[in-house]
Parts: sequence; structure tokens; C-alpha cells
Amino acid sequence: MTKTAFLFSGQGAQKLGMTRDLYDTYDVVKATFDRASELLGYDLREIVDSDEAKLNETQYTQPAILTASVAILRLLEEHGVKPDMVAGLSLGEYTALVASGALSFDDAVQLVAKRGQYMTEAAPTGSGKMVAVMNTDPALIEEICQKAASKGIVSPANYNTPSQIVIGGEVEAVDYAVELLQEAGAKRLIELKVSGPFHTAILEPASVKLSAELEKVNFSAFQLPLISNTTAQVMKNDEVKALLTRQVKEPVRFYESVATMQELGATRFIEVGPGKVLSGFIKKIDKSADFSNVENLADFEKLTGI
Repeated sequence: MTKTAFLFSGQGAQKLGMTRDLYDTYDVVKATFDRASELLGYDLREIVDSDEAKLNETQYTQPAILTASVAILRLLEEHGVKPDMVAGLSLGEYTALVASGALSFDDAVQLVAKRGQYMTEAAPTGSGKMVAVMNTDPALIEEICQKAASKGIVSPANYNTPSQIVIGGEVEAVDYAVELLQEAGAKRLIELKVSGPFHTAILEPASVKLSAELEKVNFSAFQLPLISNTTAQVMKNDEVKALLTRQVKEPVRFYESVATMQELGATRFIEVGPGKVLSGFIKKIDKSADFSNVENLADFEKLTGI
């Protein structure tokens, strides 16, 4: 029995005009965007189509990606393509919560708009940096981050694949960690174009504000297993708020999450939403895995055979 896992992309996957062809073709996609605009108090579709600067601001990026991803999720479900389990990368975890039945779309949109705002306040653009470290032992990266922490905050932020781990933190500390990693033999280090050093202790103030906001939200029982970014295990009903509070300031354990999904029987992975980043990770984690992505009309037609 083939089990299908849906994966939902995180921040950085946004692109101008995303889902426009689906929006023009399918009512459910249009209705999803219209509802988001109503809840947010601004025209989300207009930002996605014509305001790249705003689309790249965290407080707009997050609801835009979530809405695009939920719109495609609903379209797939309408056409009988449904997941057996779900996971998302960082922001994508909120789309996964909607897909799992634990969080309503209305609550999710408003929550991620606030999450984006709190993250921007905690880590304004330029307050820190993130660097992808390639082909280096995770234990060595962790050890070097601990050494470099004498200069400030620096730690692993994303365990994307066994050969790609992102570190983040304050500029001076990250630069020192990079220097130490190069001395230790790390050859490829790539600075990422992100607005802030997410999933590090710099986000503690955002975590505190988010925790207060999460207390106001009603979460329902999971209808599907959701693999947590923070623990790489199936999230339990009674730990959702605590894990989402931690998630914003702790590392994302993506490749361990994929291993957990495979243990649960997932053999087919579908990346739902803008971009192909997660498909790329899956390819590096397990070359034999069956993966595809749906971000536009052509992808949707190919997957459903419409």
C-alpha cells in the first residue's frame, strides 16, 4: 500500500504571480485567496501579482505562501489526491496543520501574519545572517557553533539534508563560525538571502509573543499524522502550542522528519505550494523516493491527469 506524504514549503519559496494560472482556472483557489484578503484586510492577490517588495517582507510572505499552499491543497483534495501524512518546513508547518485538520484556514492566515510580524520585530533585516554548510559532519558543525558562540548567538537552524545544514545567528558569531569551519576543512559555505536568522535564539522575543497568540487559538484533534519540525516525530494534540512556540527559535529537523515519514510507510512525496526546494531535499536524502511538486496549472494537470 503506497502512502503519500504532502510537504509544504516555507519562506523563501514565494514568487511573483504564484498560483495565478490556478486562480484564474479554479473557483476553490480564487475563494481561498478571497477569504485570506478578507481576513487580512488587504488584497493579498494584488501583492502576490504585482508588489515584489512587499511579497518579500516576512509579514506578507507568510500569509501569501500559506494561502497559495492551502489553495493548491484544497484543489488536489477536490480531485481526490489526498495525503496519508503531512509535514511542512518552518512556515509550511502551519499549512500542514490546516491539512491535518488541526487548525482552521481562517486561524492559520491570521496567525502567520502575526508570526511574520513578530519575527520581523525580533530579527529586523540585517540583524543577523544564515549560511548553508555543505558536506560537513553535523556533529562538527554543532561543536564549532558552540565554540563560535563566544562571539554571540550562532547555532544550527535547519537540518535540511545530511549534507546541507544551515547555521544562523548574529553576524559576528556566524562569521567566526564560518572561519572555524573553513579551518576544519569545510569547502562549500553559501550565505543565504534571508531577511533574518530564523530558528535561532535571536527569535526568543517572537517566540514569547507567538505563545500568547497561540493561547487564543482553538486546535482540533489531528485527522492525519503531522511530523513536527522540532522533534521530527508525530505531533500529539496536547503539545501543538508548545511545539509551535519552540519551532520559531529552534532548528528544523527536516531530514529526520522524512525518515520518520518513511518509517510510517510514506513512499510518495508531493510538495504542495510554490517552489521545488523540498523536492530537491528529498532527492538528496533518498534518491529512490518518488517525489513530485504542484505549484502551477501544468503541475496540477500532470499529477491528476486532467
